[in-house]
Amino acid sequence: MNASTTALESELESTFGLADRVVDDAALANSVGRFAERGITLPTFAELADPATIDPARVGDADPQGRDARNLWRNHWYNDLTGARVGVPDHVVIPPSLSGVESPIIVVFGDRFPMITAHKVLAAYACLAPRVVTGQFDPTRHRAIWPSTGNYARGGIAISRIMASRGVAILPEGMSQERFDWLNAWCENPADDVIRTPGSESNVKEIYDACNELAKDPTNFVLNQFCEFGNHLAHYEVTGRSLGHVFEHVRESGDRPDLRLAAFVSATGSAGTIAAGDRLKDTYGTKIVAVEALECPTLLENGFGEHNIQGIGDKHVPLIHNVMNTDVVVAVSDRATDQLQVMFNNDDGLGYLADRRLVPQSVLATLAHFGLSSICNLLAAISTSKLLGLGPDDAIVTVATDGAAMYPSEREKILARDFGGGFTQLDAAAVWGEHLADVPTAHAIECTEQVRNRIFNLGYYTWVEQQGTPLELFETRRSQTFWIGLRRYLGVWDAMIQEFNDRVTSTRE
Repeated sequence: MNASTTALESELESTFGLADRVVDDAALANSVGRFAERGITLPTFAELADPATIDPARVGDADPQGRDARNLWRNHWYNDLTGARVGVPDHVVIPPSLSGVESPIIVVFGDRFPMITAHKVLAAYACLAPRVVTGQFDPTRHRAIWPSTGNYARGGIAISRIMASRGVAILPEGMSQERFDWLNAWCENPADDVIRTPGSESNVKEIYDACNELAKDPTNFVLNQFCEFGNHLAHYEVTGRSLGHVFEHVRESGDRPDLRLAAFVSATGSAGTIAAGDRLKDTYGTKIVAVEALECPTLLENGFGEHNIQGIGDKHVPLIHNVMNTDVVVAVSDRATDQLQVMFNNDDGLGYLADRRLVPQSVLATLAHFGLSSICNLLAAISTSKLLGLGPDDAIVTVATDGAAMYPSEREKILARDFGGGFTQLDAAAVWGEHLADVPTAHAIECTEQVRNRIFNLGYYTWVEQQGTPLELFETRRSQTFWIGLRRYLGVWDAMIQEFNDRVTSTRE
């Protein structure tokens, strides 16, 4: 290891907590004691990537939606809706009758994750667990601060609660009421532990400002998903391997040996999930597609604005986004996601899709598991297929981050605003014609080196000018060598998690 590498790793540890050693023995001992008292053990990232290696007794009879630490062992893609483990992650292959393109679009469901029915709970675990086993986070002293536009904050509260610590959610006041209802039920003291910042999905800067204010108190420990490299690494390992398994299952079960995984589509958000694309590209040569809202075209046009595709906060480029490995950028309108959310959860809408578009009932039955950002990913996958000229042997994989259960209050607003309070098959035909009959490619670009550099440079203003990230650390992220080098932490952390569990077990005995 040369001096520059050592200096960089030291900077990553001091600035972003990316540690490969025990930083504070006393804090680690406090965590071991607290976890031993409450019988908490932690899964490794390798186990979450391949849950077949997990003893079912680890989960036992835990309620998948309950405040039970055994749900840590369910924090993977291999659950069904009841919380039972499945052999292949739950998914649907969207047919041409719905998508209008020949490419098979494989959508893997995130609402099978425990406690919050969204896959952001994996990101929350990936940020907190390494901090615990390296002795950086002390559950007897620290409050975990979870900045988010919704699901990550909920995931953070859930992970904090079942990992014997106090969590604080920070999210914009304009997010769906269902998010706040969930937080009010899970937080021990919602009045103090749910902080509402001004604005809505696009107001991430205001969240950062609140975090910076809270960080002045040393007992507040900010776990900012936008710059926590554990978020990137967990999705590279856990989500990347899981999505690869789904693709191989689709290829084998359909007896389609020539099927290739042409593209992976993910709304950027914190840029955690999109890291799965790095692994898929390594394994299958898959192109990585970053998605954002057309009303706030940050990556596409260095733009700004407001939108309602909840779950993909923007007006900035996350520090953990491997921009120089991104191949395509697609923007999707929130008018489309809003109106399709109504259509997918309405009897007349589903009836139109069945009777007039001949969409199979087996596919229609899954549409309730598409939240706003999930529909965004689907539309972007369709646009990607058209942009790249993909055919029936070119599969696209994406994720449904959460389901429609998070958005009844939003659907009521959309119904009142766009459809006069009701929705008919005539409305369904109009929605189909506007948003699905001919999904555009006008707001999609393939990334040249110049485009990648433009997007990468845009991150300077958030991370160096506003948040004080050292310029050298910011710049080193241009090279794939940096991102490849990060992956060694997965093995290091897994070994430290195993050692931590051994100490917890021996303390209990």
